[in-house]
Amino acid sequence: MPQTNYILHLTSTMEKFTLDDRLNPSHISMYLALFQYWNLSRFSNPISINREEIMKLSKIGSKSTYHKCIRQLHHWEYLEYLPSHNPFKGSKVIMFNFGTSSEQALVHYRPKNGQALVSSKTYINNKQFKQNIKEKPKNLNEVKMFFLKIKSNKLEAQRFFNYYESTGWKIGGKTPIQNWEAAARNWILNSKKRKETSPPLVQKTDNLKTTKNKNYNEPL
Repeated sequence: MPQTNYILHLTSTMEKFTLDDRLNPSHISMYLALFQYWNLSRFSNPISINREEIMKLSKIGSKSTYHKCIRQLHHWEYLEYLPSHNPFKGSKVIMFNFGTSSEQALVHYRPKNGQALVSSKTYINNKQFKQNIKEKPKNLNEVKMFFLKIKSNKLEAQRFFNYYESTGWKIGGKTPIQNWEAAARNWILNSKKRKETSPPLVQKTDNLKTTKNKNYNEPL
């Protein structure tokens, strides 16, 4: 992962927030709370989180709102949420790096009348951002090329393509994918996690304990 730049990342993320009508203030405050955790851990992944601390930092007072927001941020590909389901072991989050550009972050000024001034460069960047995001790939070959580019393989690309082609390129069959390349990265992360947690194959044993050289002359 490229080195994270604090200002570039937040600038890029806020531009994504502006374009995403699904978000509400709770989503944004939670993301910023998680970003602070990420910052304190020197942008290492994954980060361990504590629900009570995140709720306090984000000013979210309801557990149901907390779980709803973090799961939606996961499904909308702002982060990767790895719930623990263990009261003695905290959940983990993988934060995605949106600030990889080497350009100087833009500063937006707000005049006295309260109207924010957005530079033409920001407008162009937002327009390019919309154009660069692809909701779904052109074909299977494009998926295979992308998977090879990020050090995966064609078989995983085929599985990814077949799965989302069958769901109409929707997450959980309901939410349309906003960026298929981000969904592909999540697919690979989840695939690696499944392989790490899968139980080892156990060779079947002969419960009857029969032998091929049984002597049938022996009494029962």
